[in-house]
Amino acid sequence: MSRPSGNQTQTPPVEHLPGATVVSPAGEGKQGERPFAPLVVFDFDHTLYDGDSGSHLVLWLIKRDWARVVAAIALSPLLLPLIAWMRTRRRAISVYLWIGTVGTHRRRDMDRLIDHYVRTHAKEIRARLLPVALRVLQRHRDAGDRVIIATGASPELARAILDFVAHEDLPVIGSISGPFLGGMVTVEHCHHENKMRMIWDAGYDQVAIAYSDSSADLPLLKAARKPVVVNPKRRRVAMFRRVLPPGTPILNWGCVGRGGDPVKA
Repeated sequence: MSRPSGNQTQTPPVEHLPGATVVSPAGEGKQGERPFAPLVVFDFDHTLYDGDSGSHLVLWLIKRDWARVVAAIALSPLLLPLIAWMRTRRRAISVYLWIGTVGTHRRRDMDRLIDHYVRTHAKEIRARLLPVALRVLQRHRDAGDRVIIATGASPELARAILDFVAHEDLPVIGSISGPFLGGMVTVEHCHHENKMRMIWDAGYDQVAIAYSDSSADLPLLKAARKPVVVNPKRRRVAMFRRVLPPGTPILNWGCVGRGGDPVKA
């Protein structure tokens, strides 16, 4: 799934943090971005955020009352195996989301729930943001690169979390939810090959650098001129070395229990 890239002016590289891939700069544009600047794509969960932010939100939604908890427990023997399969993952996630949101009929009501969750869990969420990752992201922004977040989580959730570190203005492409039978379900999952389609549909094209932890992001990593694997599961490291170009960085930005070469904070 590759797309043709335009010609880019080659000029001396910008110095980056250890763990940040170097890209070639062009002329300055407004707000620090350069016209035709390299596109840098960050995954969110286990890349900028230590954990699965969407799962944390859905768990909170379910735990709000006992009836939701009972329903989720009763259906988990069926749903958990479905989450393990790429083709059925969206449907299983949607069922948990529906259980957690039944009674929520409008998109703006869901946004209010997200805002309330982030506000009341601010301390725990801040602690999960990875300092090394945020410094790498900031260096790309300071260099004028076009930086976007592409995540399987809700874009509203990712933006609300990024607001803690003054990156709420970053473009975020994420999974889209919508109303269904009195609750909310995932109608478009920003995941695997669909993540690339959503990036293209948003008007972006050639990916210069992609940062991700997940094998589900192999289409994104393979599409990037310079893939960077961060915080992978240890059992996946050999696979990444096998399928990605030789010399692809495999780093750990501070996720305890995950693989990759450590990068100091």
